[in-house]
Amino acid sequence: MLLPLLLATALSQAPLTTAAERSQWTRTGRYDEVESLCRAFPKAFPGKVRCETFGTTPEGRPLLALVASADGTLTPSAAAKKNRPVFFFQGGIHAGEIDGKDAGFWLLRDVLAGKALPGVLLQVTAVFVPVFNVDGHERFGPNQRPNQVGPEEMGWRVTAQNLNLNRDYVKADAPEMTALLTFLQTWDPVLYADLHVTDGAQFQPDVSLGLEPQKGHAAAMRPAGQKMISELLSVLKDQGHLPLPFYPSFNASDDPMSGFSYGISSPRFSHNYWAAQRRFGVLVETHSWKPYAHRVKTTRDVLEAMLRLVARDGAALRAAAKAAAAEAEAGQVKEVVLIWKTTEKNHPIEFPGYAYTRETSPLFQIPVVQYDATKPQVWTIPYFDEVRPGLTVPLPAGGYLIPAAHAAWVAVKLRAHGLRFQRLERAVPSAEVEVFRATEIQRRPQTFEGRAVLSVQGEWKPGTQPLPAGTLYVPVAQRGVEVLAHLLEPLAPDSLLTWGFFNAHFEQKEYIEEYVLEPYARELLAKDATVKAAWEQRLKDPAFAADPQARIQFFAGRHPSHDVRFNLYPVFRTATPPPGLRPVK
Repeated sequence: MLLPLLLATALSQAPLTTAAERSQWTRTGRYDEVESLCRAFPKAFPGKVRCETFGTTPEGRPLLALVASADGTLTPSAAAKKNRPVFFFQGGIHAGEIDGKDAGFWLLRDVLAGKALPGVLLQVTAVFVPVFNVDGHERFGPNQRPNQVGPEEMGWRVTAQNLNLNRDYVKADAPEMTALLTFLQTWDPVLYADLHVTDGAQFQPDVSLGLEPQKGHAAAMRPAGQKMISELLSVLKDQGHLPLPFYPSFNASDDPMSGFSYGISSPRFSHNYWAAQRRFGVLVETHSWKPYAHRVKTTRDVLEAMLRLVARDGAALRAAAKAAAAEAEAGQVKEVVLIWKTTEKNHPIEFPGYAYTRETSPLFQIPVVQYDATKPQVWTIPYFDEVRPGLTVPLPAGGYLIPAAHAAWVAVKLRAHGLRFQRLERAVPSAEVEVFRATEIQRRPQTFEGRAVLSVQGEWKPGTQPLPAGTLYVPVAQRGVEVLAHLLEPLAPDSLLTWGFFNAHFEQKEYIEEYVLEPYARELLAKDATVKAAWEQRLKDPAFAADPQARIQFFAGRHPSHDVRFNLYPVFRTATPPPGLRPVK
């Protein structure tokens, strides 16, 4: 009786094995395998798994997720009704770094079959996106990751539109990103894990975990984050791994002795985006020079540890997130850190590396490091682990105003981020607001992620502006206030202004001919002592004095025809909501 039972079990599981398993972890499957497995899991485990399509890629492929729960808690509303914590993990945002796809299928199958973590799916609902960058996954080839050991072939880093999804969380240019953000908001996971493989140097540690809030973001969540990262590292060490609590990128890329730094990135990246949403985000990076079999097993071990932790501590994690969200929704968040800086404070750490040489390449004429992985070494190097706010902005007392000309496309992004807003039903001829005019503008010489990026200087000042009907009002008193500030504060590294969405407002559109301006300039200098003094002061600057266009602009800016909206950021701040607002669903 036992043999037929074992055989039946083996046969029932066979359709759920992956190409990676069948090849002894030398290959990974194509996306049709993901589609097949997404259909097969619900058949193998009826009532415990749901295959969900949450979007379509530009090349027409479905974005798929598996939702798993032992008691059938397979919808966001059911999870919310039961106060069930949700653990959301995704693979293949960079489709060449595909460990998470194969590890996730392997783990979910074993958990559902009762071979691993018995009972855990009675306490947590798991949402698994095997491949986020699906079109990039299907740009399959053997030479995509030259500094990575396996699999034999893999996908490409970016999408079919050549966008890096892990730079897109705030600006949300890619349709895949808009779909994922909406899916995330719908499920509202307490923990969101993004599964990667490192680039860079050779050393002994096999995985790094970057978790926030821990040192930044909502203070109410940091103790729980610190406890979580400590326990995860401990569990992995006990399993024989060498985990790191920071991303292992040298401070000077060509010098191991420069050491490492703990950093808090902007929310263009996955885990810090979700931390900015007052939830927990984890960046998992296995080490590219470890064999594929080791990396997949390491990723599985990380996921298993996180799934167990969320099942056990889900109530405490949700309570910490709920407290942070309540603070924001009550309007108690008065300022937001837009940039975190690592200080110069450091301490030495013993880091398990390899013997290496660092010599100037006669070909490249720069230092090049060569590692000898047969000779383990312990490096004593500095670790910079103190972070402090680098740029903090006070928030408006009320919220932000998006004039009607930009309301339609901005509303799409606000909805994707789960941000509430209202629409102005009737025009307000003159409203007291804060306005921002750029006093300095720097344009990046090359595009970044396809966008002409701007860097501006300036400050918010009191002013009056007409508000046309259709203007959007976005209150700061909401959970996503940190993301809102990153979107709309002009100095934020991921603001819509910085990413170039408003570039046309920083271009001069009307001109005045010199033969008209020159007599006006002479007359102005003769009758206005203040302008004359300012002119003479500017002439003391040799660069200004030698620049005809700068001279012309000095007077053109003072001519009655000057465009009063030139360099004016078309988003305003307000202390109070304007009259005539209606909710937008």
